[in-house]
Amino acid sequence: MRGFSFFEALNNLMLLIYNILQILALILFWPFLVVGILLTPRYRGRILKRLGIGLDLLPDTGSARPRIWIHALSVGEVTSSRPLVREIREAFPDSMILFSSSTMSGGETAVRILGDYVDRFIPFPLDFFPSVKRFVKRISPDMFILVETDFWPNFLFELKRKGIPGLLVNGRISKESFDKYNGKKWFFLPMFNSFSFLSMQTRSDAEKMVSLGVDAGKVGTFGNLKYDSVPFVVTGRADDRTDFEIPDGRIIWVAGSTHVGEEEILFNVFKRVRQEFSSLFLVVAPRNVDRGNEILRIAGKMDLAGCLRSKGSVVADANFLILDTLGELLKLYSVCDMAFVGGSLVDEGGHNPLEPACFAKPVMFGPYMDDFEEISKDLLNVGGAVRVCNEDEICTQLKSWITDRSLMEETGARAEALVKRHRGVTARHVELIRSILKSRSV
Repeated sequence: MRGFSFFEALNNLMLLIYNILQILALILFWPFLVVGILLTPRYRGRILKRLGIGLDLLPDTGSARPRIWIHALSVGEVTSSRPLVREIREAFPDSMILFSSSTMSGGETAVRILGDYVDRFIPFPLDFFPSVKRFVKRISPDMFILVETDFWPNFLFELKRKGIPGLLVNGRISKESFDKYNGKKWFFLPMFNSFSFLSMQTRSDAEKMVSLGVDAGKVGTFGNLKYDSVPFVVTGRADDRTDFEIPDGRIIWVAGSTHVGEEEILFNVFKRVRQEFSSLFLVVAPRNVDRGNEILRIAGKMDLAGCLRSKGSVVADANFLILDTLGELLKLYSVCDMAFVGGSLVDEGGHNPLEPACFAKPVMFGPYMDDFEEISKDLLNVGGAVRVCNEDEICTQLKSWITDRSLMEETGARAEALVKRHRGVTARHVELIRSILKSRSV
């Protein structure tokens, strides 16, 4: 009883301080906040809804049960959630699934990739107590599922006060986050303890959570949902390159999800390696497809001849292709010989190396893989990927794979085996959700 009283007192103290600081900030900075909102379209169009104004105008969520509210911070977390949302839909066909995201890009991505499984896309409340209270009362979920991160004190404690179970899925704690949580334990520990269960990606993540003071009985290691977020098949045959009209006999190297600052490095590598291996064909797939013409100009200054996918056929003298269209990168990964994953030579956090890995393709990426730290380590440990830090290292690795086909294929096979071994994360989460909902209904 003494531990429970201390926990409640810590909760109340933290909330009191947090809300006092909110009020003071509003009093001091409200003119700047108003101007910022009015001048920023992405805020102006969403802020009233996130405050709960006009919330009653949302379509009635109906009486379907269970009513499951899933929240993801932004694009990466939304993408990670896809297999889970799909399996929840299948496991609970009569449920009402509601989905929210904190960012505009996350919300747009959610509508695009989750539209077949979600009943209602809803705004996520700003963490003001009146707004949070109104949202929770209006939506009245039977369960709240948070994907990876986006912790808000008022929201989490209102769920707890209403007896609504909260589940953290795909939880992860980087060293920087752990230091922050540990240094402000009085603030973060009550929030973490508000969850009914915390499903962490790795044993190390779970141990960090327990070391912060979370009850070990409600922390578990269920794996990374991203392992279930990539397909093993795409439309078409795995050896069918005709859709892209890449000439026969070419060795295809795909550089996927590239960012500003990476294409010039990759084009330099391409020029150097083609001096020895003229059959090499490069496909650059920028993360922002609107950069197609910009990248074409960069290549032109380096005397490279290429073309845009959006313009149709590959021209006769082209030795590279810019994939400036949406929805085709996975298929290119399925037909390529080797892959580079972008956002990793520059400090952008990297992108998902499992996408080429699941097609048994050898993967290389740069040193900046913070957003996929555990997955990149897993691939490196099994020999399914190689980390490259500069132009020379990329050249060396490409030549190594091209000259030794068996090494290329073995690296790809190791990558694919890792993905297969980690499949099933989603099913474990669905069973956990089922048990939590069952205990709530008893």
